[in-house]
Amino acid sequence: MKITKQNAPGNLTRREMLSLLALAGGGLLIGCGINPVTGQSQLFLMSPEQELAIDKQHAPDQISQDYGLVQNKALQNYVHGVGSKLGKFSHRPEMPYDVNALNANYINAYAFPGGTIGVTRGILLSIENEAELAALLGHEIGHISARHTSSRMSKQTLTGIAVAGLGIVLATQVDSDSMALALGLGGIAAGLVLANYSRDDERQADALGLEYMVKAGYNPKGMVGLMDMLKSLGKKEPSMIEQMFSSHPMSTERYNTTVHQANTRYASYASDPVYRQRYMDSTYRLRRLKPAIDKQTDAESALIAKKYTEGEALLKQALKLAPRDYTGLVLMAKANIMQEKYKESIPYLDKAIDVYPQEAQASQLRGVVESKLGNKQAALEYFYACAKAAPHNHNTARCIALLEATG
Repeated sequence: MKITKQNAPGNLTRREMLSLLALAGGGLLIGCGINPVTGQSQLFLMSPEQELAIDKQHAPDQISQDYGLVQNKALQNYVHGVGSKLGKFSHRPEMPYDVNALNANYINAYAFPGGTIGVTRGILLSIENEAELAALLGHEIGHISARHTSSRMSKQTLTGIAVAGLGIVLATQVDSDSMALALGLGGIAAGLVLANYSRDDERQADALGLEYMVKAGYNPKGMVGLMDMLKSLGKKEPSMIEQMFSSHPMSTERYNTTVHQANTRYASYASDPVYRQRYMDSTYRLRRLKPAIDKQTDAESALIAKKYTEGEALLKQALKLAPRDYTGLVLMAKANIMQEKYKESIPYLDKAIDVYPQEAQASQLRGVVESKLGNKQAALEYFYACAKAAPHNHNTARCIALLEATG
């Protein structure tokens, strides 16, 4: 398929650019507002309404990039319930906090400014109790409460959001050497979509997370335990949490401050529960998948390093352990696509669609494969069906526009 410079996804259309400038310009006109945490006047580049709009417009793409929601309703209800409880004690209790457990293997959590929070199954498997989960979610709610994204956004950041999450689209035109980036292996897209926080933002989010979790009845040691886990993984396997540290910078000073607050300001709460057993019970089904997820994580690293034979072997082992795991099936398809073995990817994508028909990524990739095989009409049919099932997923719309614009 021939892609012209005019139609390349990296070049915004006039309508996209006007919408982008309107959003950015509107934010700049807002000027000063009251910071919900400090109560002081502060410059914000977005209104609360625009924060909600960012979530509606871009969270579906990011969630799909992370292989959709974990298909475990009980687990989703559990993490959502913990987040909702913490949100009631935040400085913005009116926000529609929506916590989602995601199928991605990399270790991270992130928050969109309008209340959407994503936690990957990779980090859920690394956490030991509910107090640590509350610390993680309290930290993300702290970013939302303090409006860190709104205060940091610029026209350049908004442009980044407008063109982020284009992995599926780019896969229709890049060569195999660039395919790992295009297909978003290892959580690459998350850093493009969400604002990077400063150390001051992180310190404030830590303090707010501690405040919220203690008010909600959790032991403050949960925050210390969370940081201990991240520090330990950062030393042993730094690549595993590189994405998280790039958007949530960690420092010794930040860690020491949290320990000091837990031991002084919140010392009287040290006997509060951590709810380990409740966490273990709620994550039991997910933890049964850990051996397969570990294989997938190693496979992603191998594929990024272009060690395709090694990556495929690891994914085959993972699929033997969990033959109907959506992430594993899509990763195997990506491994084939990266090697331009498009026909070989089809059985894995078809099975992934059967396993999780509501999730967009497998259907999008199926359309990409058809376009690579020269079957434009078949590709469009997959994208049209995907658009109907997931109308808020902008990647699908971009793929349709790209194909329809070519002869």
